[in-house]
Amino acid sequence: MAQSTPSTADTTPDKAAALAAFRHIVGDAYVLTEGDLSAYTHDWRKRAKGQALAVVRPGNTNEVAAVVAVCDAHAIAIVPQGGNTGLVVGSVPDESGTQIVLSLGRMNRIRAIDPENLTVTVEAGCVLQTLQEAVAEAGFYFPLTLAAEGSCTIGGNLGTNAGGTQVLRFGNARELCLGLEAVTAQGEVWNGLSGLRKDNTGYDLRHLLIGSEGTLGIITAATMKMSPQPMSRCVAWIHTDSLAHAVDLLRHARTHLSDGLTGFEVMGAFARELVAKHYPQFQMPLRNSAPAPYAILLEYASSQDEETAQTLLEDTIAAKLDDGSLSDAVLATQLSQADTMWAIREHISMAQSQEGLNIKHDISVPISKIADFVLQTDTALAAAIPGVRIVNFGHLGDGNLHYNVQAPEGVDSAVFLETSEATINTLVFDAVNAFGGSISAEHGIGSLKAHTLPKYKSPVALRMMRVIKRALDPKNILNPGRVLAEG
Repeated sequence: MAQSTPSTADTTPDKAAALAAFRHIVGDAYVLTEGDLSAYTHDWRKRAKGQALAVVRPGNTNEVAAVVAVCDAHAIAIVPQGGNTGLVVGSVPDESGTQIVLSLGRMNRIRAIDPENLTVTVEAGCVLQTLQEAVAEAGFYFPLTLAAEGSCTIGGNLGTNAGGTQVLRFGNARELCLGLEAVTAQGEVWNGLSGLRKDNTGYDLRHLLIGSEGTLGIITAATMKMSPQPMSRCVAWIHTDSLAHAVDLLRHARTHLSDGLTGFEVMGAFARELVAKHYPQFQMPLRNSAPAPYAILLEYASSQDEETAQTLLEDTIAAKLDDGSLSDAVLATQLSQADTMWAIREHISMAQSQEGLNIKHDISVPISKIADFVLQTDTALAAAIPGVRIVNFGHLGDGNLHYNVQAPEGVDSAVFLETSEATINTLVFDAVNAFGGSISAEHGIGSLKAHTLPKYKSPVALRMMRVIKRALDPKNILNPGRVLAEG
């Protein structure tokens, strides 16, 4: 019989003593207990509003270790937090007021750039965009790219194994990480900041912590891969009438562009309409063409010169225009045009929020089955809730769709969520499971999906996960209730 995840110890912690210890470790200014703490206690989507015993902001790894040791001694639960941009309620405290938020934002230093080893060592609180810019200034390229890159942090990226728009070429955050520094649930520091690409000396603890959402250890720093800067970057906006044709173009582009294919995004018609409605400053490419059910954003980054790369991309797309599987296409001729194309894609989530509360699904399905999955699920949703609006977009190149659902026109979005979210989630997740997919591609499980996970995860896998959790965090003080539901 499967064993449950242990609950935080029942003994009442000495809160006053713990708070005094926190202040001694990090300084009075960095232990927040009063005032507006909503930036730390409310999730980004405003779906959860917690209350913290304190927000503790350590400035270095030794301070993190000392704070965790105090929490271990007093049985105080810890919610590690980076940029608090997560979408599955995994980085904010519950409503009990007994948990601390361990904010790593002060730990934002880039410790070292090693040009010969093509690595950068960076602290967990460093904002992703800051890392991108520092690596670029050194003459290299850091390929992790997310819509929230101006506020999300490397620790959070690794804790959730973030994906983004260039996974098909460079992989998730996991593939970009060569080493970690982390603090255990007992307040010990593990320094595994190796820049080695080959190291077969036992269990790879790095991969255990990446994607664990702060439930097994607290990531404090990481050694990440850099890449050479590409000589050219070509971007195309393409229209097609079906996802099946989009998948065919992906296969064709992989053959002709090889690993220079760095981005392959798909956007349904309604997703684009929301951006046009709420962000009219972005001019839609091909706006004078006939409306298309799907638009594709394709990026080709190459070591070739700009003219050669552009010609190769044009020829690749022209072959599919000629056979009728694509209806129209345009290549960006200036960097500003390419940036606008990407801005449209990256503003879909924000436009959806402007439209009202919505039901998000971060799902993955084998690329070969995506067209059938969408057709079947679109049909089932329309039958279950007439007029429902589907915001379908995402990373077709790696099989990850953000298959989101908006209320029918004129229906109050809060009422829609209350009355329909459970039905819609079950319908979508059952379809994902039937097609051999995953209910979380890149956002994680958090607390939002913790009770749903057992329905779609192997019981054997869940037992193994609980054994690992219990071994590394026997008191269950690290982000309790996330990933694995308690009870």
